[in-house]
Amino acid sequence: MPRTATHRTPGTSFYARRRRPLTAVAATVLATAGLLTLGPTAQAAPPTPVTAATARTYLSELTVRAEGSSDGYSRDKFPHWITQSGTCNTREEVLKRDGTNVQTDSSCAATSGSWYSPYDGATWTASSDVDIDHVVPLSEAWKSGASSWTTAQRQGFANDLTRPQLVAVTDNVNQSKGDQDPATWMPSRAAYTCMYLRMWVHVKHYYDLTVDSAEKSAISSGLSGC
Repeated sequence: MPRTATHRTPGTSFYARRRRPLTAVAATVLATAGLLTLGPTAQAAPPTPVTAATARTYLSELTVRAEGSSDGYSRDKFPHWITQSGTCNTREEVLKRDGTNVQTDSSCAATSGSWYSPYDGATWTASSDVDIDHVVPLSEAWKSGASSWTTAQRQGFANDLTRPQLVAVTDNVNQSKGDQDPATWMPSRAAYTCMYLRMWVHVKHYYDLTVDSAEKSAISSGLSGC
């Protein structure tokens, strides 16, 4: 079942009109002025996932099982975004971590900065254009074993800053992903394929979630080229 909501700040529309990322000229001007650092190398990133070799080992250890039912699933059963420190919640912490020159107000809301989306290579200068993606979607987790977890365990999963589970990306890209696994959806930026699969397997292995056969086949094929 597709996710019924996106990772957006309250008050923003699910059916947001797609904005245009910075043009090359605009980005260069901002970079020259010191307002923007070009390229993904300047960005912070989620915690580094396991290596491709370890991911292949982890994948072999995951239980293969047909995807479970989405009956009973609700995003409310994965409470987020929770307060992480001071006035900052999980979304705000990821925006600060993954952005460049991020400035925040007294309530920890990002007021300026830039965000490079590793999924599609776009750079944004408004936090409203950025979603925080759950690499392993909440609905996917529910159908892979999280339906039997406690609410506290699901909250930990939905707000995990320690594993490579949360990443700031273009909002429309996150919405297009929905709750799909690597068998049916991968980031359009091919340079991120290995990183994404390593992240996916790392998270599934840590949380002892299952994989279905098509999912495992797609991941195995992708990791073989890493």
